[in-house]
Amino acid sequence: MIASLLFLLGLVGCAPQAPAPGFVGVAPRIGGLAPPPPTPTTRAALLLPLSGPQAPLGQAMLNAGTLALFDEAPVGVEFTPRDTGGTPAGAAAAARTAIADGARMLVGPLTSAEAGAVIPLARAAGVPVLAFTNDAQRAGEGAWVLGTTPAQQVRRVVAAAAREGAQRFALAAPDTEFGRALAAALRGAASDLGLPRPAVSLHPSSADPALAAAAARVAAPEADALLIGEGAERARRLAAAWAAEAPPDRPPARLLGTALWLADPAARAEPALEGAWFPGPDATSRTRFEARYRDVFRETPPRVAASAYDAAALAARSLRGGAPPGSVTAVGSFPGADGPVRLLPDGRTLRGLAIYAITPGGEAVAVEPAPDPGLAGS
Repeated sequence: MIASLLFLLGLVGCAPQAPAPGFVGVAPRIGGLAPPPPTPTTRAALLLPLSGPQAPLGQAMLNAGTLALFDEAPVGVEFTPRDTGGTPAGAAAAARTAIADGARMLVGPLTSAEAGAVIPLARAAGVPVLAFTNDAQRAGEGAWVLGTTPAQQVRRVVAAAAREGAQRFALAAPDTEFGRALAAALRGAASDLGLPRPAVSLHPSSADPALAAAAARVAAPEADALLIGEGAERARRLAAAWAAEAPPDRPPARLLGTALWLADPAARAEPALEGAWFPGPDATSRTRFEARYRDVFRETPPRVAASAYDAAALAARSLRGGAPPGSVTAVGSFPGADGPVRLLPDGRTLRGLAIYAITPGGEAVAVEPAPDPGLAGS
């Protein structure tokens, strides 16, 4: 098995373009018996930034896709890497070439802008797309996004906080595409749970975090849960300012965050964030994936490599079984590198996310495991 994996890695890990087809010969007859017929191969294209500033990231994602192919379809499915150069124009050119060469599915590209250039071409050709972006607006009509979306994160953490008694939610986030996505998701989650309409305070992305906290306090003086849509140092400062202005006669609001906090231990060291909750990938699944990746490639994968693994594995499973991507998880969720995931026929992607709490030392500890996506509270 290891020898087969190393052979497979040698095919896809050397160059940004598709590897040359291997030599196909005719084995000599043994005992008068002809060799078995070759296994039919179905091709998918991996659209990755294999040149330019993002080339190291693209190579890591190619590595992850190779692992996925070996796990799901070592025979009968072929992945052909195509270089996008990290641009929408490059992604569109790569998609056109891949489709012309017979690709039955496109895995990638990386960003929302690249996906926007690729998906219309793929739809016109009837080729499904499993993109790595977390922009849910790109999903639908034969396209799925495998990144963890703002809506997935918000719905998971709001449902968890509501079960603990939170009723009046507020949001403090920058007035950016991400912040507005958080706001829409929070309104939707509160409505679905029968909660009061949340208070939304969007501030300029360059605003002082203390002023942003004060504006959120004015917008939601009685909030019992505040979702902070900032990461890194800005999240620390906003949380500290919010706590400093807390009314002494009211219980403190539970602070909530996003998956941005998982990769930023320094931000979690803020005392005001002690006990705060945020959603994130399943730690057990992620640890298992990283260990396998390190064993083969001798380095720790970047976080987005998990999305590449999941997208490639689902594509391989779909092509291997001859079923549309939206039906391969109809019976059960796929145990992905970032936890369980389901693809729905309408283009939606459901992810099971864990809930983490910040300890006094800034460590993130799981307090709720990742549920099967699609069930209540997931």
